[in-house]
Parts: sequence; C-alpha cells; structure tokens
Amino acid sequence: MALTSTRPATLSRRALNRAFLARQFLLERAPASAHAVIEHLTGMQAQDPQAPYVGLWSRVRDFDAEELSTLLLERSAVRLALLRSTVHLVTAEDCRMLRPTLRSGLERAVGPRVWRQLEGVDPAELEATGRAWLDEEPRSAAELARLLAERWPGRDASSMVLALRAAVPLVQIPPRGLWGRSGQPVFATAETWLAGPMAPAADPELLVRRYLAAFGPASVADVQTWSGLTRLRPAVDALRDELVAFTDENGTELLDLPDAPRPAPDTPAPVRFLAEYDNAVLSHADRSRIISQGSRRRMMTRNAVIPGTFLVDGFVRGVWRKEKKGRAAARLVVTPYAPLGAPEREEVEREGAALLAFLAAGADDREVLVEPAGDA
Repeated sequence: MALTSTRPATLSRRALNRAFLARQFLLERAPASAHAVIEHLTGMQAQDPQAPYVGLWSRVRDFDAEELSTLLLERSAVRLALLRSTVHLVTAEDCRMLRPTLRSGLERAVGPRVWRQLEGVDPAELEATGRAWLDEEPRSAAELARLLAERWPGRDASSMVLALRAAVPLVQIPPRGLWGRSGQPVFATAETWLAGPMAPAADPELLVRRYLAAFGPASVADVQTWSGLTRLRPAVDALRDELVAFTDENGTELLDLPDAPRPAPDTPAPVRFLAEYDNAVLSHADRSRIISQGSRRRMMTRNAVIPGTFLVDGFVRGVWRKEKKGRAAARLVVTPYAPLGAPEREEVEREGAALLAFLAAGADDREVLVEPAGDA
C-alpha cells in the first residue's frame, strides 16, 4: 500500500501574492464600510495622517473620505502608536484589544539609550503622573514635555514623552487625521477618549489569527515583523491544531487559516496605488510576495520615509507622488522602476487619474505624468 505524503504543499511567490492581495482587498475593492475594512486589516499605518484615506480608496468600493473623518469624530476609530511602535488607525474595539497585547513591543521600541537617560525616574510614577495630566484635558507633546521637565528637572523631556507614550495609550484626537485638515498632534488617553477600559489582558493568539486573516499565509517571523513583538512562537504553536501549513519556495513554513482565500496564481491583478507607509509593503519578514529586493532598496530612503507605491500584476513597480501646480491644478507623478508595456501604462494612467480626482477633487486642471523608467 502506498503511503500518503504529509509534506506541506509549496506555495509559489505568485500564489502567495494573490492570496495576500485578496485579503488586502487589492484584487477587488470591497463592497464594505470603511470601519469593516479597517477592522479586517487590523489597522492601517497612519504616520501620514492622510495616508489611510488613500489606502481605503484603493480597497473600498465607492469610498468617501468623509466616512473616515466621521469615524474619527464619532470616536469609532482612533489614531495611536501601536504596531511596530508606529501610529496606526484602528477601530475603537481593536484599540482596546491591541494596546495591551502590543505594550511590550512599544516599551522595547523606546530603547535602552532612552531608559538610561531616565535613570532615577520611577516608571509607575511617570505613568500615573502623565495620566493625571491627561485626565484633566488633552495635551500636545510640547505641553507634556514642559510638564514632565518641571516635574523631573534635569531629565531629558523628549525621552520622558517617549516613555509615557509606551506606558499610556495616547490617542491623537481630531482635527488631526481629518480629511483635508492638519494641526499638531494633541493627545488624550484612549480610556478617556473611548469612555472605557482597555482589554484586561494581552491576547497574542487572537493577534496571530487576525494577522493571518489579512496578511497570510505567513511565518512566525512575518507575524513578529508586522506586530513589533518577539517570542510569538508559543502563541502560534498553541493554534496549530486550527491552522493549515504550507511552505514557500525556500522551504520556510507558512501557516494559515483553513478557510482564508487562496486564489489561483494566474488570477488577474489590477493596477493599484498604495499609500505612503502602506502595511502591504511593510508587514512581512520576507516581502518578496509583493516587492522585489531591487525595488525595496530603491523605495527605502535615508530618513525612513516610505513613499506611495503602485502595483502592476500584483507587484510593486514604482512610486508616485502628488504635486500642486498653483491653486487650481494638481499633478500625479508616477516613477516606474522598470519599463511599462503599453497596456500596463494605460492602466497606470487610468487608475492614477482616478486617484488624482480623489486627492484633488477641487482642482480645475489635473495631470498624470509617467516618468521614464529607472533601473529595477
């Protein structure tokens, strides 16, 4: 009798790409609310306050920017430091779940140099004092730094603000993050802003499930890269009985939810524009499922700014930026990393024109400029 092999199936790079795009709503825009998509993605990176609007426009059918602004004003969504200690837009429910689970990563991200500068400052007292000030009223980072410097003279104020940010969930309140508006970050505690407590305990297993739903199939290293946490293997191993296993072309084990979408590798993938800092290009240890090493090197900048990118056939093919041309004109500049075929260029121009109409709806004159391709 022949023995049945139990060796996990191998997923090609294109198979991983199509599975990932399907879960990111980048194969087909979702007929869903912005709230539902933000929740499915377990947040959207929001270092640039306007970036989530672009990310949702690329993922939600008929997205209206005012829908997200309303979520922020109604406190159904918030912006605060979470995954990888970077500012993320999350639903109020996910804020309550995620923040306790991610606290250790936020504290580690502060770094030993900062903690050395705070020698003699009791962390518990720092947290309690900062909370008391924020319970009185929302405060800016500059105001918090001034108060902390008065309370602990001789200590570095900016370091104390960083430590407070790791200890206390500090929500950046509107008008910061509203569509077409600006302003310095002003903070309130999440408990006060959302009128309720955070989850009573960390839940790394739930975090793993949520990650796989939006980013899988994935390795343990992938989950850790996305979350900013370490030592997640025990949480992954605890879930093995409810997960399925694959390998990638390098033999790396990938785990996944059994019923998660895994489209055929030859499934067509439309051109899509991704926002600055989009988690689609930042959330795996091995990012080859969406961006090549050459494109990744070109995308990275010295000041760690991640530009907006665009996908052709599911993979990053270059970057884009919006430029103003006077008061009533706007231009979208697209820079491919490799030459585009005629049909590809037409689709890039068409999708770029739609994006520019969203970003510059009031402009009388809009132009999409596709620059000559550079070296990949």
